[in-house]
Amino acid sequence: MTSMLSSTPIECPQYLLDKASALTPAPTAIVNAGAQLPMESAKEAFEKNLIEPVLVGDIAVINAIAKTLGWDISALRVIAAHGEVAAAETSVALARSSEVSSLMKGNLHTDNLLRAVIHRDTGLRTGSRLSHVFHMTLPGSDNAICITDAAINVLPTVNVKLDIARNVTALMHALGNNAPKIALLSATEVATASVPSSMDAEAIMKEAQNGAVPGAIVDGPFAFDIAVSPAAAKIKGIESPVAGCADVLLVPNIEAGNVLFKQMVYFMSAAAAGIVMGAKVPIVLTSRADPVAARLASAALASIVANAR
Repeated sequence: MTSMLSSTPIECPQYLLDKASALTPAPTAIVNAGAQLPMESAKEAFEKNLIEPVLVGDIAVINAIAKTLGWDISALRVIAAHGEVAAAETSVALARSSEVSSLMKGNLHTDNLLRAVIHRDTGLRTGSRLSHVFHMTLPGSDNAICITDAAINVLPTVNVKLDIARNVTALMHALGNNAPKIALLSATEVATASVPSSMDAEAIMKEAQNGAVPGAIVDGPFAFDIAVSPAAAKIKGIESPVAGCADVLLVPNIEAGNVLFKQMVYFMSAAAAGIVMGAKVPIVLTSRADPVAARLASAALASIVANAR
C-alpha cells in the first residue's frame, strides 16, 4: 500500500519569522533546560532573534550541553533549579515578577509545568481558562488556520469553549487580524440533541451575539467542509461571514483537534506552531516529535504575543 504520509519538508512560515524578528526578543524562561532538545530549540530561536533565553535548571548540565552545541551562553542568564517541580516553580516566579514574558517547556512533564502555572497563589492565572492553539501553515504559504483546543481541554463545556474562543481571539489580534472568523465545528449545521457539540455551538452563538467574544465573528455549528470550503457552503445554501473562510476551527473536543492537526502535519507537511493562551504570559509546549520548523514557529508566535501585551 502506498503511504499517504507527506515527504515534503515542513517549513516555518516566513511571515512569522519576519514579524517576530522585527520585535524585541521576548525574555523567555526555558523550563528545565538541561536536555538536548530544549537547548537546541532555545539556541535556534535565539539565533533567529526571536527570544532572549533564560535557562532554568541544572547549571552543570546546561553548560555541558551548550558546549556540545557550540553555543556560548556566557552572556545569558542561567538560574539553578533542581528537578522538574523546582524548575517549573522558578520559571513561573520569573514570569510573575515580569522578568520573563514567555515560557518554553523544556525537559519536564507538561503536568508539572501547568500545575505551577495554575497554582492559585503563586501561579499565572488571569481569570481565563488555559487553552492551547495550533497555528497551522503549509509549505510555501503564509496562509494560516488555527485549531483550538487540541492539547489541554479534553471535553470542554460551553463556558470553557467561550474562554477558548476569547483566548484565540487575543492571539489573532496579536497577529494583526482584528476580526477573526471562528467556526464552531460539529458534524452538522443544525443544532440537534443527538449531536451534543451542535447544541454547544448554538449556545455559544447566542452568547457571542450578546458580546461574550468581543473582537471576533463566531458562527456555527458547522461541519468541517462548511467551515473551510466556499463551494461546499454554497452548495448547501449556508450564508455566513464565517462559512468557507474560517480563520479558526474551534473543535468540539481534544480528540477531534488532535486528529485534525496531526492529519495536517503528517499528510500535508503543515507546520504546527503550538502555544498556550490564557495565562499571564504565553507558553510554548514543544514535543520531542516536533521538527525544527515547528519549534521555531512556536517560539516566533510566543514572541509576537508577548510583545503585543
